[in-house]
Order: sequence, then C-alpha cells, then structure tokens
Amino acid sequence: MAISVDTFFLNPDAQGTLQAQIQEMIAEGVLSGRFRVGEKLPSSRKLASHLGISRITVTLAYTELLANDYLTSRGRSGYYVSENAPVPPSYTPPQRSDDAVDWSQAIARTFTGGDTPRKPRDWRNYRYPFIYGQVDASLFDHANWRLCALRALGQKDFAALTNDYFDQDDPLLIEYIARHTLPRRGVTARPEQILITLGAQNALWLVIQLLLNRGRKAAIEDPTYYTLRDQLTHVRCQMDCIPVDADGLPPEQIAEDTDVIFCTPSHQSPTTATMPMARRKQLLERAREIDAVIVEDDYEFEMSFLGAPSPALKSLDTDGRVVYVGSFSKSLFPGLRLGYLVGSESFIRQARALRASVLRHPPGHIQRTVAYFLSLGHYDSQIRRTAKELHNRRLVIEEAIAAHGLSISGVGVYGGSSLWMRAPEGVDTAAAAERLREKSVIIEPGAPFFAPQHRKQNYYRLGYSSIPASRIEPGLALLSEALKPS
Repeated sequence: MAISVDTFFLNPDAQGTLQAQIQEMIAEGVLSGRFRVGEKLPSSRKLASHLGISRITVTLAYTELLANDYLTSRGRSGYYVSENAPVPPSYTPPQRSDDAVDWSQAIARTFTGGDTPRKPRDWRNYRYPFIYGQVDASLFDHANWRLCALRALGQKDFAALTNDYFDQDDPLLIEYIARHTLPRRGVTARPEQILITLGAQNALWLVIQLLLNRGRKAAIEDPTYYTLRDQLTHVRCQMDCIPVDADGLPPEQIAEDTDVIFCTPSHQSPTTATMPMARRKQLLERAREIDAVIVEDDYEFEMSFLGAPSPALKSLDTDGRVVYVGSFSKSLFPGLRLGYLVGSESFIRQARALRASVLRHPPGHIQRTVAYFLSLGHYDSQIRRTAKELHNRRLVIEEAIAAHGLSISGVGVYGGSSLWMRAPEGVDTAAAAERLREKSVIIEPGAPFFAPQHRKQNYYRLGYSSIPASRIEPGLALLSEALKPS
C-alpha cells in the first residue's frame, strides 16, 4: 500500500532545517504505527512538489532515514518502510495537550453517566457467553445475505443505492413491512404511517423528542431497558417508574397526569413477562381515560417458539394513540441497526421531518438489501431455523437451571432468547459477573435495569442465543458456584 502524499504537512512553527523536519515527520509516522512495514513512501519528486520545497532536500532526508534503517530502497521502485524499523503493534495518535477549552462549562447538556453498561467486545472469545442480543454465526444465513447485498449493488438498483431519499425510505422495504411484517402482528398501516429508523433505540429517541419535554410526564416499566431511562433523563421530563408484576405493567398504577406510557407487552424487557389480553385492554382503556399516548416496543415477537404470540397492542388500538416500534436488529443481527416506527400519519410526518434534520434516512443500500432478504423468503427461513434452535437451548438451559438450584424470576409465555434470573438475597451479581469473567463466563447484572429508587443487586439476565447448547450446563455449573452466598 502507498502512503498518500496528502498526509504530509510541514509545521510552520517547527524548528530545524527542512531536511530535519521531513526526517522527523517520517520517523514519527513509523514510530507511532501510522506508517506500516512495507508501505511505500511518495517519490521524492512528488513529496517535494506537494510541500513546495527542493527535491534534493527530500532526497537527503530519505537517504538519512535509509541509513538509520527506517526506510529501505527497492531499486527503481522507490522507498518503503523497512522491515527493521521500530514499528509498534498498532497505530496510536500522539496525545495533544493544547486543549484550552473547559468542556465542563462549554457542554450545555451531558449524555454520559447513565446506567447503560458496556458489554465486552471480545465476548466471542469467552467459552460461556450468556450474553443477550448478539447473533450466533452458525445460525445466520451468510450466503443468501451476501447474494442480496450483491443484488442491491447491481445496475438495476443503482437509484436505490445512490439516491438521496431526503425524508423518504426504500419503497420496496416499506411495502414488505406493510404487507407482510405488520399483518403478522394484526397491524394494518399505509406507507405514510411507517418510518424506517436506525434500530429501535433511534425510534425511541425520535418518539421521546417529539412527545416529551420538561413539563410532561412519562410512565415506564421498572425494571426496563436502561437506555430508555437514560434518553428520558436527557429531555428532563418527569418520570414515573412503575414496578411490573408477573403480567407486566399494571394499568391502575399509571398516574392521571401521565402523557406518554412506554411498555413492552409482548415480551417485557428484561423480565420476559407477557401481558395477558385482558390487561392489554385495560391498558388501552387507562390511556384513553387520561388521554395518554402509548409507545409499544415489540422488540422480540419473532422468537415466539413456545406458542403463537398475542396480537400487538397496536392491533387493538381504535384511537390511534399507540405508536409501534419494531426492529430487525434482534431477528437479523444487531449491527444492522434497522427498525421502524408505525403510528398515525400526523405523528409520522413530524418524526420523518425530525429524522431528516438529523440523519436524512438510513443508507439506501442497507434498506434494499434487507428488502430483498425479506421478500425472497430468506428471512422467514432464518427465523424458523433460529426459533427451532432457541427452543432446544431453552429446554437445555431450564433443565440445567433446575439441576444447579438456580432461580428463574420471569418466564415469558412465548419464548424469546433470555431468562430473567434471581440470585439469593445479599448476592451482588455485578461483583459475581466480574469474578465469572476470569472463568470465561459472561452474565448481565440486573441492577442497571432498575430505577435508582427500586434498585436490586441480586438479579441478572441470562441470554442463550450466543452460546451452543453443549456449553450451557458446564457454564451454569460455574455460575451456580459463583452465586453461593459467602
């Protein structure tokens, strides 16, 4: 690979001769790892012309670096970074210390410091990764995904690949969602009522920005998806964290001055509780009484291997007060970051305008690739294959949990890819999780899911989508040992 001449600049405030400055510039690039072994330097003529200096100055600098073994010469081919050069294993930009801005004063609103934990990026290197929300490479249809991506790159789809949709979306993807995905949840919607988002998290952000401010109140489940609570904190609205029970969110606990209700009725996050039909109707009635909007996050309905899922809350809505959030991140792969919002046309029009002002639209190539993967039947095949394997792992993990005396706190009616667990009183699962990593076991501590005023340290989540069935029992044996009260 050739090093671009455009990466070379002379510092007008630098000391020393031009030759010394060029030598220092190249040596610094090699020592920092920015210039790698075997990479070709610009020719002396090209670098001299770029810097506006004499060619002999560059030649002398190259000669000196050659003598010091930073560079090597290959006949008439030019100069290259030497194999003997002291190159570090990775590139680390030099630390600058000239930041004169007091960012603690300059930043008007902070977005860090919440409860969102960081999952280990190297989780695939662990032997027992009970991690939620990651894809199992053995279950993903790589071949057909690749074919769909290549088809989306073809001349026929050049417009879908390159066009600026401004505030619109790929019509092929919108049509599939309207004709196939939503009807499976009992939902009917026109294209004007559907908006593609960068995953469910982006969809929730759009909803929060449009519906809430400092003078309004949101009711959320407790425990809940921790990023939702962080996002609500950012808009500084009032927040009512309502403890869930075995059937999910209790409608009678929702205050009269609530403006927006956030819920996960099909598969409560993280307890996995499924809201019965009677309570769903009560929730809609309560929202109607207090004139509140309901935001339904239907994040994992495809994984319903234990039985057919109940219709979505949105399907029971006759007032247009339910905003529906769907996502392909769980059913395809999390790195896809593609989801959708469904709501009344007036609401979606504003959400479309807000999205356009921030990111215009999700990449057209990604939208068209997903549209092909869905419409050609590959998605349905993958869902069936994944659901079958998850069902098998669910049987294995439940048997292992019983054998090792572990306690399940919540059991979803329709399946899913995780279990909400309870450790003995007095056990801090965050501390246990740190100890377990040393034994190549990953679990997800439950404390961040709870609001600060209801925080519990002895809960945790076990995901089973990322661990082979054969490793579940030995992993739970290690977990059981680590959770024993000291």
